[in-house]
Amino acid sequence: MHVFVTGATGFIGSAVVKELIDAGHQVVGLARSDKAAEALLAAGAEVHRGSLEDLDSLRSGASTADGVIHLGFNNDFSNSTNVFEIDLYAIKTLGEALKGSNKPLVTTSVITVLKSGCIGAEEDGTDPNSVGAPRIASEEAALSFADQGVRVSVVRLAPCVHDENRQGFATALTYIAHEKGISAYVGDGLNRWPAIHRLDAAKLFRMALESATAGSCLHAVGEESIPFIDIAEAIGSRLNLPVKSISKEDIDKHFGWLAQFAITDNPTSNALTQKWLGWKPEGPTLIADLERK
Repeated sequence: MHVFVTGATGFIGSAVVKELIDAGHQVVGLARSDKAAEALLAAGAEVHRGSLEDLDSLRSGASTADGVIHLGFNNDFSNSTNVFEIDLYAIKTLGEALKGSNKPLVTTSVITVLKSGCIGAEEDGTDPNSVGAPRIASEEAALSFADQGVRVSVVRLAPCVHDENRQGFATALTYIAHEKGISAYVGDGLNRWPAIHRLDAAKLFRMALESATAGSCLHAVGEESIPFIDIAEAIGSRLNLPVKSISKEDIDKHFGWLAQFAITDNPTSNALTQKWLGWKPEGPTLIADLERK
Protein backbone atom coordinates (compact mmCIF):
# COMPACT_ATOMS: atom_id res chain seq x y z
CA MET A 1 0.00 0.00 0.00
CA HIS A 2 1.19 3.53 -0.82
CA VAL A 3 0.68 5.38 2.48
CA PHE A 4 0.74 9.12 3.11
CA VAL A 5 1.77 9.92 6.70
CA THR A 6 1.61 13.27 8.47
CA GLY A 7 3.77 13.71 11.55
CA ALA A 8 6.06 11.11 9.99
CA THR A 9 9.25 12.31 11.71
CA GLY A 10 7.76 12.71 15.18
CA PHE A 11 8.25 10.48 18.21
CA ILE A 12 5.37 8.18 17.28
CA GLY A 13 5.36 8.90 13.55
CA SER A 14 8.95 7.78 12.99
CA ALA A 15 8.11 4.43 14.62
CA VAL A 16 4.97 4.15 12.45
CA VAL A 17 7.01 4.79 9.30
CA LYS A 18 9.43 1.99 10.21
CA GLU A 19 6.55 -0.34 11.08
CA LEU A 20 4.90 0.32 7.72
CA ILE A 21 8.07 -0.12 5.69
CA ASP A 22 8.98 -3.32 7.53
CA ALA A 23 5.50 -4.64 6.66
CA GLY A 24 6.08 -3.98 2.96
CA HIS A 25 4.23 -0.69 2.53
CA GLN A 26 5.56 2.32 0.62
CA VAL A 27 5.55 5.47 2.73
CA VAL A 28 5.37 9.11 1.72
CA GLY A 29 5.89 11.43 4.67
CA LEU A 30 4.86 15.06 5.01
CA ALA A 31 7.91 17.26 5.59
CA ARG A 32 7.97 20.99 6.25
CA SER A 33 11.75 21.30 6.62
CA ASP A 34 14.95 20.03 5.04
CA LYS A 35 15.80 18.26 8.30
CA ALA A 36 12.49 16.35 8.23
CA ALA A 37 12.99 15.48 4.56
CA GLU A 38 16.45 14.10 5.27
CA ALA A 39 15.11 11.98 8.14
CA LEU A 40 12.39 10.51 5.92
CA LEU A 41 14.83 9.64 3.15
CA ALA A 42 17.17 8.03 5.69
CA ALA A 43 14.25 5.92 6.96
CA GLY A 44 13.49 4.68 3.44
CA ALA A 45 10.41 6.85 2.86
CA GLU A 46 9.56 9.32 0.13
CA VAL A 47 9.12 13.02 0.84
CA HIS A 48 6.07 15.19 0.28
CA ARG A 49 6.85 18.82 1.07
CA GLY A 50 4.21 20.81 2.92
CA SER A 51 2.70 21.38 6.35
CA LEU A 52 -0.49 20.90 8.31
CA GLU A 53 -1.48 24.48 7.55
CA ASP A 54 -0.91 23.98 3.81
CA LEU A 55 -4.21 22.32 2.96
CA ASP A 56 -3.31 22.02 -0.73
CA SER A 57 -0.27 19.92 0.21
CA LEU A 58 -2.44 17.67 2.39
CA ARG A 59 -5.02 17.31 -0.37
CA SER A 60 -2.47 16.33 -3.01
CA GLY A 61 -0.67 13.94 -0.68
CA ALA A 62 -3.87 12.14 0.25
CA SER A 63 -5.38 12.03 -3.23
CA THR A 64 -2.43 10.10 -4.69
CA ALA A 65 -2.16 7.62 -1.80
CA ASP A 66 -3.80 4.26 -1.14
CA GLY A 67 -4.30 5.23 2.48
CA VAL A 68 -3.49 7.97 5.00
CA ILE A 69 -2.30 8.05 8.59
CA HIS A 70 -2.67 11.44 10.24
CA LEU A 71 -0.31 11.79 13.20
CA GLY A 72 0.79 15.38 12.73
CA PHE A 73 -0.12 17.82 15.49
CA ASN A 74 1.24 21.28 16.26
CA ASN A 75 2.24 21.20 19.92
CA ASP A 76 2.68 24.96 20.24
CA PHE A 77 0.02 25.63 22.88
CA SER A 78 0.78 29.35 23.11
CA ASN A 79 -2.28 29.70 20.88
CA SER A 80 -4.22 26.58 21.81
CA THR A 81 -7.38 27.42 19.87
CA ASN A 82 -5.41 27.70 16.66
CA VAL A 83 -3.65 24.39 17.35
CA PHE A 84 -6.95 22.51 17.51
CA GLU A 85 -8.36 24.34 14.51
CA ILE A 86 -5.32 23.37 12.44
CA ASP A 87 -5.91 19.72 13.31
CA LEU A 88 -9.63 19.97 12.53
CA TYR A 89 -9.09 21.54 9.11
CA ALA A 90 -6.34 19.05 8.30
CA ILE A 91 -8.65 16.11 9.04
CA LYS A 92 -11.49 17.61 7.02
CA THR A 93 -9.14 18.14 4.07
CA LEU A 94 -7.77 14.59 4.21
CA GLY A 95 -11.27 13.14 4.49
CA GLU A 96 -12.56 15.16 1.56
CA ALA A 97 -9.64 14.02 -0.57
CA LEU A 98 -10.51 10.37 0.12
CA LYS A 99 -14.30 10.69 -0.01
CA GLY A 100 -15.97 7.93 -2.03
CA SER A 101 -12.76 5.93 -2.46
CA ASN A 102 -13.22 3.41 0.39
CA LYS A 103 -9.55 4.00 1.17
CA PRO A 104 -8.37 3.97 4.80
CA LEU A 105 -7.84 7.12 6.83
CA VAL A 106 -6.42 6.67 10.34
CA THR A 107 -6.52 9.76 12.53
CA THR A 108 -5.25 10.45 16.02
CA SER A 109 -7.18 11.44 19.14
CA VAL A 110 -6.57 11.07 22.88
CA ILE A 111 -7.96 8.86 25.62
CA THR A 112 -8.74 11.93 27.71
CA VAL A 113 -11.77 12.78 25.52
CA LEU A 114 -13.56 10.10 27.57
CA LYS A 115 -15.33 10.62 30.87
CA SER A 116 -13.09 10.59 33.90
CA GLY A 117 -13.72 8.24 36.82
CA CYS A 118 -14.84 5.12 34.97
CA ILE A 119 -13.22 2.54 32.71
CA GLY A 120 -13.39 3.94 29.19
CA ALA A 121 -14.30 1.59 26.36
CA GLU A 122 -13.84 1.99 22.61
CA GLU A 123 -17.55 2.40 21.96
CA ASP A 124 -18.06 5.01 24.69
CA GLY A 125 -19.05 8.50 23.63
CA THR A 126 -16.83 11.48 24.33
CA ASP A 127 -17.36 13.80 27.31
CA PRO A 128 -17.55 17.55 26.57
CA ASN A 129 -16.40 18.20 30.14
CA SER A 130 -13.27 16.07 29.85
CA VAL A 131 -9.75 17.52 29.89
CA GLY A 132 -9.33 16.27 26.33
CA ALA A 133 -12.51 18.02 25.11
CA PRO A 134 -10.68 20.29 22.63
CA ARG A 135 -9.85 17.18 20.56
CA ILE A 136 -13.48 16.05 20.28
CA ALA A 137 -14.31 18.17 17.22
CA SER A 138 -11.47 16.55 15.26
CA GLU A 139 -12.54 13.06 16.30
CA GLU A 140 -16.14 13.73 15.27
CA ALA A 141 -15.06 15.26 11.96
CA ALA A 142 -12.99 12.18 11.17
CA LEU A 143 -15.77 9.74 12.03
CA SER A 144 -18.25 11.64 9.86
CA PHE A 145 -16.41 10.36 6.78
CA ALA A 146 -17.38 6.76 7.60
CA ASP A 147 -20.71 7.47 5.88
CA GLN A 148 -18.99 9.14 2.93
CA GLY A 149 -17.01 6.27 1.47
CA VAL A 150 -13.90 6.51 3.63
CA ARG A 151 -12.69 3.61 5.81
CA VAL A 152 -11.88 5.96 8.64
CA SER A 153 -10.76 4.94 12.11
CA VAL A 154 -9.61 6.94 15.12
CA VAL A 155 -6.74 5.87 17.36
CA ARG A 156 -7.06 7.33 20.87
CA LEU A 157 -3.61 7.62 22.41
CA ALA A 158 -2.81 7.16 26.08
CA PRO A 159 -1.21 10.22 27.72
CA CYS A 160 2.04 8.33 28.25
CA VAL A 161 3.40 6.97 24.97
CA HIS A 162 6.81 5.82 26.07
CA ASP A 163 10.12 4.15 25.43
CA GLU A 164 13.45 4.28 27.26
CA ASN A 165 14.08 7.86 26.12
CA ARG A 166 10.70 9.60 26.33
CA GLN A 167 7.51 8.92 28.27
CA GLY A 168 4.91 11.38 27.01
CA PHE A 169 3.19 13.27 29.82
CA ALA A 170 5.39 11.44 32.32
CA THR A 171 8.40 13.18 30.77
CA ALA A 172 6.71 16.51 31.43
CA LEU A 173 6.11 15.39 35.03
CA THR A 174 9.81 14.56 35.28
CA TYR A 175 10.78 18.08 34.19
CA ILE A 176 8.36 19.56 36.73
CA ALA A 177 9.74 17.37 39.52
CA HIS A 178 13.29 18.41 38.67
CA GLU A 179 12.30 22.07 38.70
CA LYS A 180 10.24 21.92 41.92
CA GLY A 181 12.51 19.57 43.85
CA ILE A 182 9.74 17.06 44.60
CA SER A 183 7.84 14.43 42.66
CA ALA A 184 4.24 15.19 43.53
CA TYR A 185 0.86 13.53 43.37
CA VAL A 186 -2.52 14.87 44.48
CA GLY A 187 -4.36 13.56 47.52
CA ASP A 188 -3.93 9.79 47.78
CA GLY A 189 -2.59 9.60 44.21
CA LEU A 190 -4.91 6.74 43.28
CA ASN A 191 -6.30 8.37 40.14
CA ARG A 192 -5.29 6.23 37.16
CA TRP A 193 -3.54 6.84 33.85
CA PRO A 194 -3.22 4.45 30.90
CA ALA A 195 0.04 4.11 28.97
CA ILE A 196 1.44 2.42 25.86
CA HIS A 197 4.87 1.61 24.53
CA ARG A 198 5.80 3.53 21.39
CA LEU A 199 6.33 0.38 19.31
CA ASP A 200 2.98 -1.09 20.35
CA ALA A 201 1.32 2.17 19.28
CA ALA A 202 3.12 2.03 15.91
CA LYS A 203 1.91 -1.50 15.31
CA LEU A 204 -1.65 -0.48 16.13
CA PHE A 205 -1.59 2.36 13.59
CA ARG A 206 -0.35 -0.05 10.93
CA MET A 207 -3.03 -2.62 11.72
CA ALA A 208 -5.73 0.05 11.76
CA LEU A 209 -4.66 1.14 8.30
CA GLU A 210 -4.81 -2.42 7.02
CA SER A 211 -8.04 -3.67 8.53
CA ALA A 212 -9.94 -1.36 10.91
CA THR A 213 -13.67 -1.09 10.30
CA ALA A 214 -15.01 2.26 9.12
CA GLY A 215 -16.16 4.38 12.04
CA SER A 216 -14.25 2.49 14.72
CA CYS A 217 -12.42 4.06 17.66
CA LEU A 218 -9.35 2.15 18.80
CA HIS A 219 -7.52 2.44 22.10
CA ALA A 220 -3.75 2.75 21.96
CA VAL A 221 -3.40 1.48 25.51
CA GLY A 222 -1.02 -1.18 26.74
CA GLU A 223 -1.43 -0.70 30.48
CA GLU A 224 -5.01 0.21 31.26
CA SER A 225 -4.74 1.57 34.80
CA ILE A 226 -1.57 2.90 36.46
CA PRO A 227 -2.05 4.73 39.79
CA PHE A 228 -0.60 8.23 39.51
CA ILE A 229 1.28 7.71 42.77
CA ASP A 230 3.24 4.87 41.12
CA ILE A 231 4.33 7.22 38.35
CA ALA A 232 5.34 9.87 40.88
CA GLU A 233 7.35 7.32 42.88
CA ALA A 234 9.17 6.09 39.78
CA ILE A 235 10.07 9.66 38.87
CA GLY A 236 11.21 10.36 42.42
CA SER A 237 13.39 7.27 42.39
CA ARG A 238 14.89 8.20 39.04
CA LEU A 239 15.73 11.75 40.14
CA ASN A 240 16.51 10.89 43.77
CA LEU A 241 13.83 13.33 44.91
CA PRO A 242 11.25 13.11 47.71
CA VAL A 243 7.76 12.00 46.71
CA LYS A 244 5.00 14.06 48.31
CA SER A 245 1.24 14.53 48.21
CA ILE A 246 -0.03 18.03 47.49
CA SER A 247 -3.52 19.46 47.87
CA LYS A 248 -5.90 20.29 45.02
CA GLU A 249 -5.47 23.95 45.92
CA ASP A 250 -1.79 23.74 44.97
CA ILE A 251 -2.05 21.83 41.68
CA ASP A 252 -2.01 24.83 39.35
CA LYS A 253 1.06 26.27 41.02
CA HIS A 254 2.91 22.95 40.95
CA PHE A 255 1.82 21.27 37.70
CA GLY A 256 1.03 24.26 35.50
CA TRP A 257 -0.63 23.18 32.23
CA LEU A 258 -0.67 19.58 33.46
CA ALA A 259 -2.74 20.41 36.56
CA GLN A 260 -6.09 19.02 35.41
CA PHE A 261 -4.46 15.96 33.87
CA ALA A 262 -2.70 15.26 37.18
CA ILE A 263 -6.06 14.71 38.88
CA THR A 264 -7.80 12.98 35.99
CA ASP A 265 -8.83 9.37 36.54
CA ASN A 266 -8.80 7.70 33.10
CA PRO A 267 -8.58 3.90 33.38
CA THR A 268 -9.12 2.65 29.84
CA SER A 269 -9.96 -0.71 28.31
CA ASN A 270 -8.27 -2.00 25.16
CA ALA A 271 -10.37 -5.20 24.98
CA LEU A 272 -12.28 -4.35 21.81
CA THR A 273 -9.18 -3.06 20.06
CA GLN A 274 -7.47 -6.39 20.69
CA LYS A 275 -10.56 -8.31 19.60
CA TRP A 276 -11.22 -6.33 16.42
CA LEU A 277 -7.65 -6.24 15.09
CA GLY A 278 -5.89 -9.14 16.78
CA TRP A 279 -3.47 -6.57 18.20
CA LYS A 280 -1.64 -7.30 21.42
CA PRO A 281 0.63 -4.88 23.30
CA GLU A 282 3.96 -6.47 24.20
CA GLY A 283 6.36 -3.65 25.06
CA PRO A 284 7.95 -2.75 28.41
CA THR A 285 5.84 -1.03 31.04
CA LEU A 286 5.83 2.71 31.69
CA ILE A 287 7.36 2.24 35.12
CA ALA A 288 10.16 0.11 33.68
CA ASP A 289 10.99 2.84 31.16
CA LEU A 290 10.76 5.57 33.80
CA GLU A 291 13.14 3.72 36.09
CA ARG A 292 15.86 3.43 33.45
CA LYS A 293 18.77 5.68 34.46
